[in-house]
Amino acid sequence: MTLLSDVGIKDIVDILIVSYVIYKLLILIRGTRAVQLLKGIFVVVLVWAISYWFELNTLKWLMNQMFTVGVLALIIIFQPELRRALEQIGRGKLFSRGASDEQQDVAQTIGHLVKTVNVLSKRKIGALIVFERDTGLGDYVESGIPLQSLVSSELLINIFEPNTPLHDGAVIIRGDKIMAAGCYLPLSENPFISKELGTRHRAGIGMTEVSDAISVIVSEETGQISLTINGQMVRDIKEESLISKLFEELRPKTKLKEKKVPFWRRWRDQRG
Repeated sequence: MTLLSDVGIKDIVDILIVSYVIYKLLILIRGTRAVQLLKGIFVVVLVWAISYWFELNTLKWLMNQMFTVGVLALIIIFQPELRRALEQIGRGKLFSRGASDEQQDVAQTIGHLVKTVNVLSKRKIGALIVFERDTGLGDYVESGIPLQSLVSSELLINIFEPNTPLHDGAVIIRGDKIMAAGCYLPLSENPFISKELGTRHRAGIGMTEVSDAISVIVSEETGQISLTINGQMVRDIKEESLISKLFEELRPKTKLKEKKVPFWRRWRDQRG
């Protein structure tokens, strides 16, 4: 009771505000190189704590010198993230970005994707495009060529143009950005996959088996467009169904979650 009485309403509000700010900042840096830098900072702090605990004077002195310039170093290292945060604060979007804005971004990204696969399908140019969701795909992004570019159909079409440096491998999209191209993905080892499916399709399926990512594949042989989620593939999916399924899976989730039925079952039911 004494502890509870010592903690006032102002303290609780103070803690809640700080917690919310930290949460929004973590959301802001998620998927950026700042995540890895924070891990490095954690290791440095841990070493500093160990040096004090065990009275390692030389190590303690070294860590103290490091912390002396640490604040300035952090400002320099995190300069892109800090600028991004300040820009969002200036636009009023850091704490008030609505679901409608996110839905508009998703709709624009899907629009570029659909235009891309339609062009590639008509020209029978193979392509593999992966959408990252909750499961981070940082390891696979690092296997390719970093781009950090806004999604556009023109850029995607140029990436998969034959005989260009990036046409082999997969493109990974995070939000509204193309993170990397020419990425290597894990191949599915499912023995029941059709023998007529090649490496591109097996990579697309394999990626969705080890993560919650979504893969869109264009066949080089037939021009068919396929959609893969949770290791299940719908081949030769039509444009209307592709748009519907992508928006359904990529749109911001509401707080009231309905009971989800796997999309391939709904697609099968709709076809009768």
